[in-house]
Formats: sequence, C-alpha cells, structure tokens
Amino acid sequence: MMLSIAQALQIGTEQCVIADDPFADAKIDAQCLLCAVLDCNRAYLHTWPDKVLSSTQQTEFLHFIEQRQTGKPIAYILGYQNFYGYDFAVSPVTLIPRPETEQCVDLVIAKPYIKRVLDLGTGTGAIALSIILQRPELEVLGVDFVPEAVMLAQQNAQNLAPKSNISFKQSDWFSHVDGRFDVIVSNPPYVEPDSPYLAKGDIRFEPNSALTAAENGLADIIRIVSEAKHYLNENGLVILEHGHTQGTEIRQLMTQNGFTNVTTLCDYAGQHRITLGEHCTSSNPI
Repeated sequence: MMLSIAQALQIGTEQCVIADDPFADAKIDAQCLLCAVLDCNRAYLHTWPDKVLSSTQQTEFLHFIEQRQTGKPIAYILGYQNFYGYDFAVSPVTLIPRPETEQCVDLVIAKPYIKRVLDLGTGTGAIALSIILQRPELEVLGVDFVPEAVMLAQQNAQNLAPKSNISFKQSDWFSHVDGRFDVIVSNPPYVEPDSPYLAKGDIRFEPNSALTAAENGLADIIRIVSEAKHYLNENGLVILEHGHTQGTEIRQLMTQNGFTNVTTLCDYAGQHRITLGEHCTSSNPI
C-alpha cells in the first residue's frame, strides 16, 4: 500500500520522536524530510495531502525516518544545510552551520572599507562563502585543520561561488597563513570537554574536535587572540563566536592582548555569544 502525503506525515511525526533530544520537533522533522523527498515546499504538503507517493519516494522517506529515529541530524541525513539563504553540503567531518552564526557574516559585510578576510576553522566554508557571496569584491581565505573539511569547503565554493576571490587551505589556525587581513572571523571550538551539552541533540553526531577545547573551552580562543594581532592590518577586527558564559573572560583576554573597543554582542537568539575587538594604534575604528 502506497502512502499519501498526509499518511506519510503522520507516520513520520509518530516515529521521529527522539526522547533524549528536547530540541527536536518530530512534526517539523517529518515535514522537512518529506519535502526533500518530493522536492517541494511545506505549503505543497498541506495543499495536496491526498497525493500518493511513488514507490521510490516512499522507500526513501521511510529510510530517512529510520535514520532520524537514531537521532542523526537532518542535515547529515540530507547532506546539506541552509545557511544565509544558501544550501551548503555537510558531512560528519564538520559542524552543521547554525542560524545564530549568520550574525558573524552580517558583522563582517557591514564594514565598508575592508578588503581581506580570514575565516579560521572554516568547516563547510559557510561563513567565508556567505561573506564573498554578499561582498564579491573582497578577498577571503578560509582555513581548517581537517583536510576533509577543506575539501568540503572547496566543493561548496565550486557549487556556490566558482569564480570568486575565495580560497581554502589546511592550516592549524595561523600556522600556514600568510599576510595580513582587515577582519579575522572564527567560530572555534569552545565547549568544555566534560560538558553535558555534548550528550544532547545533534551535537552527539558532530565531530568532537570541532566542538571542545581544553582550559574550560578557551584553549583555541586563547591561541587565536594571542596570535591574531600579527595577522591584522591597522584597525583590523577580530570577531569570535563563543559560549554564552565566556564573554567576560574573552573580553579580558582581548584587552590583555592590546585590543581596543572590545565588546560582546547578543546573537540573534538573544545569547551573549559574539565578542569583537579592534587591533589599532589610533582611535579610528574600521
């Protein structure tokens, strides 16, 4: 018996319930997976509830549901995640781009006189590529320690911005970075290795190396802040995403390393998770 859209959604909603993931919404998950199978939007599901799935569509949908029952993130099931209006290929070698990080892109592209941008720990390349797609005149470099992540970012660049001034390379933070930049932006590992957060939701399936850092989650941020001034132009800006309780320590760290106009902003979810600082010898900001 072939399922209708309404029947498929009912089954999916019932089976996508994940007891140990308080953030999961089974109904939305089922809709998202069925939309991917049918290549349609959610309005179509409600407009044509009696439409019957083909055998191939039904098999694919039920396979997706089986994967979601294990807690596997939707993005890893489908192989892509939307970020800043673009679909980025994802894989378990990188973090899944999240909407809150889009503010980092907004902060960069709002600076009118910048020319070169460095994205540290680029992962899928979501931050770097979203910047270049909004500001194609810029030169953007994205680096990541994981070779597979660099390859994934290059794949996304080929799909989204094949002729732009963007490049990706393997680097342990600044170890293979040359020259100076007007903005350094990063969403580095910042979770404490023993955090209970690591056992919840999609995080369980994401690479631990991209999530956790020693020294209460600050080890990589300490390295970035201490070395960044050697790679920034006059009035250069560092933008860091971090945990919502780490703002005070990071502001102190930036100030100790000579940054000025240091401030922590709320992300679009209302959490204090983005800290900025300027490297300058004058009082004029970017």
